[in-house]
Order: sequence, then C-alpha cells, then structure tokens
Amino acid sequence: MNLFDLTGKVAIVTGGNGGIGLGMAEGIASCGASIVIAGRNAEKAQSALQALGKLGVQARFIRADVTRKADCQALVSQTAEAFGRVDILVNNAGTSIRKMPQEFTEEEWHHVLDTNLTSAFLCSQAAYPAMKQAGGGKMINIGSMMSLFGAPFATPYAASKGGIVQMTRALATAWAGDNIQVNAVLPGWIDTELTQRAREQVNELHTHVERRTPVGRWGVPRDMSGVAAFLASSASDFVTGTAIPVDGGFSTAI
Repeated sequence: MNLFDLTGKVAIVTGGNGGIGLGMAEGIASCGASIVIAGRNAEKAQSALQALGKLGVQARFIRADVTRKADCQALVSQTAEAFGRVDILVNNAGTSIRKMPQEFTEEEWHHVLDTNLTSAFLCSQAAYPAMKQAGGGKMINIGSMMSLFGAPFATPYAASKGGIVQMTRALATAWAGDNIQVNAVLPGWIDTELTQRAREQVNELHTHVERRTPVGRWGVPRDMSGVAAFLASSASDFVTGTAIPVDGGFSTAI
C-alpha cells in the first residue's frame, strides 16, 4: 500500500501559479493527482501548467477571484464538472501590505484580510459538499511565521495568518465526522515574489533570516512539496487541526 498515492484524486490550489502555491501543487501532482490552479492571471499560470504537465498529470487553470463567494462556488463546480470530483483544497492565495499599523487605511486592512483569510473560508465552505459527497477530503490552509510571531510592518497580515490557524482548528473539529482533515502549514521565509518585495522594504531582512534560520538559508518553493504530499494523502488520515511549520527551524531558534 502506497500511503502517498493520489492517483485519481483532484486538487484545487488557489494562487497556484507560482511561489509556495506552485511548490505545493508540484508535491501533490508528483503523487498522481490532477491539479486545478485557481487565480486571476491566466498568462502567469501558463508556465505553472507546463511545469505540472511535465509530472505527467492533468492540470488546468480556472479564473477565479477567491474573495468572491460566487467565484469560489463556480471554481468548485467547474472542477467537479471537468474531473468528476474534488478531493483536495489548498488555500494558498495571499497578499501583504507592509506599513506601520497607524498608517494602514481601512481599505488596506480589509484587502489583506479578505485575500488571506476570508477567501480561505469561502473556498473551504464551497468545497465541503463536494468532499462530503466523495467520502472525505483534505484541506490545507497556508499560514505563516506571522501566525506565531508579531512584526511591526505586518499587522493585518499577522491578523489574517493567526486567523488561518484558528479557522483550521474550527473546521477540523466541524468536519472530522465527514472524513475531512483540515490542517495548516506555516511556511518560514520562502524565496518568492512576495518575500522579494519584503527584502526591498524591510531593512536587513535577508541577513536576519539567514542568521536566525538554523539551516542557514531561505527556503524555496520546492521545500513545500513534501508537506503538501503528506497532508493531501492518506498518510495524514489521523492528522487534523494541526499547524505545521516548514521553516528550516526558524520558529525553534532563539
């Protein structure tokens, strides 16, 4: 028995056209699952679809604004129509605005919370009936080191990522009886477009991360593939409501 075999399974990855989302998608695809990338940028998704296609699985892009309930419902229904089922959901779509807390506008606060937290709830809510019908499923929510720590430049981001962890626990308890496992992954500092901007905006961030991380380097998107394969597969059937750091030891260092 191969605990990691996902042949015949279907996964939706929001924001899966690059960075952490693509790393997660590649991990799940490497186990045999078909992948749906959800996002707003079809052009950007093409290179991701090519990378996934090289793994020998079916992959397609579905345009969706996951801050909108109707788009989330359409995403799930279109996926089920195309592939016959929905087994795995990775809530990865996210953004950040870096300012001191007194400088944020109300609109900026809501933009970050809606993109990072509300979208994950709406997609989970939309996917639940399809997973229940399939006899179970896996939901993977992407948190952050900011789920654990504070930073002066990340008030709404930290609030949204702390909320991801508590929402994960609540959904895990609500849907365990439907054989749906809900877990969170807390990436450390991963080299993506989002964190490249952070290094431009936060003085000496790159050096600080390298110095504090025990493995001595920034992560790369591929570092997220293994935990994605684990949480998407039957290897994690008795794991739910957890928040797993994938951070090179950042969260354990002094």
